Amino acid sequence: MSSAVIQLFVLLVLPIVVIVPFFQIWKRTGHSGWASILMIVPVLNLIMLYVLAFKEWPALRKPEVSPR
Repeated sequence: MSSAVIQLFVLLVLPIVVIVPFFQIWKRTGHSGWASILMIVPVLNLIMLYVLAFKEWPALRKPEVSPR
């Protein structure tokens, strides 16, 4: 019985421990924070890290100045 409780705890807490930091990282880079949900999918998480590493971050774009 106690191992079932431990497994349930791990299944509920582990995704939160993974998703919350990545949610903050994606938001700070200017992307949608909801992309962090994809970090719990085994192969897709590696692809998302690759995208995060090499894609241009919207937060670092300089605002375009319109001519007067």
